[in-house]
Amino acid sequence: MTIPLEGVQLASHKDLIAELEDAGYTDMWTGEANSADAFTPLAAAASWSRTITVGTGIAQVMSRGPAILATHIATLCDLAPGRVEVGIGSSSEVIVQQWNDMPFERPYSRVRDTLRFLRKALAGEKVDEAFDTFEVRAFRQLRLPEVPPRIYVAALKGEMLKLAGREADGAVVNWLSPEDVKLVAREVTAGAAGAAGTGQRALPDIVARLYVVPSEDRATVMRIGRMAMGAYMSVPVYRRFQEWVGRGEAFRDMWRLWDAGERKAAVEAIPEEVVDDLVVHGSPEECMARVQEYIDCGVTIPIFGMLAYGDEAVKGAKALSPGLLD
Repeated sequence: MTIPLEGVQLASHKDLIAELEDAGYTDMWTGEANSADAFTPLAAAASWSRTITVGTGIAQVMSRGPAILATHIATLCDLAPGRVEVGIGSSSEVIVQQWNDMPFERPYSRVRDTLRFLRKALAGEKVDEAFDTFEVRAFRQLRLPEVPPRIYVAALKGEMLKLAGREADGAVVNWLSPEDVKLVAREVTAGAAGAAGTGQRALPDIVARLYVVPSEDRATVMRIGRMAMGAYMSVPVYRRFQEWVGRGEAFRDMWRLWDAGERKAAVEAIPEEVVDDLVVHGSPEECMARVQEYIDCGVTIPIFGMLAYGDEAVKGAKALSPGLLD
């Protein structure tokens, strides 16, 4: 489950996480945009549970220094030994450049360099190196994880997906259909194949955030799904991803209207079949059957992202029991 649920105070998640754990949930993951940061909710969740795995999905690397990121991760690992997984990524032009006034340049290289730095730093090595996109001089992480965390790379297309397979423990993906997972998995697997002899896993994980509207009312599903999609699909990296998976024509009208400043019309122009493809919805049984399709197509860690607010988000999270999976 993605935490914190929107419209629900983080402090009130303590009892909810206990209930979700009892219902069979194994992981709590965060995002990082303009709501909560990537690490604080995980520290809370880890302290409220003895078994839940916590993961960043993702912590962005473009406006956070590499040493600070290493200390964030190491501190969380110290709090929850063996229960931390780390997704890192470049994020987007909007978050990095427009919101944080940092240059969004060479995202592939920055993610690759950060991944390589973290491998060394979290192993206790003294890092004194000029990477392609930054320099780290005489840094040694003192508080080291008892169990090194698995590190995943957020990826949307070919080379970043291959990097995730070649040098990370897998990829973090979102806004895709079960069929799209097959395309993504091929690229990640190709990257892993290119890492033969380097000690990397042959079959990396595919971590997927699946956006869920827990409703059987189709009008509600379309309204919420389109609104959420509009916020993402207007961002260049997501435009390119949807074109790459073959959904460019379906989004053509939405993008044309968005670029013309007609935002409301743009959102309404998103076809129903696209919402059906990219948003999990329906009854709890229908939602979990759709999640099973993602698993069958290659997702190894499905993360629910609730497209609901407040009490509706809590109700939906409790209804989506992992026990409904095959």
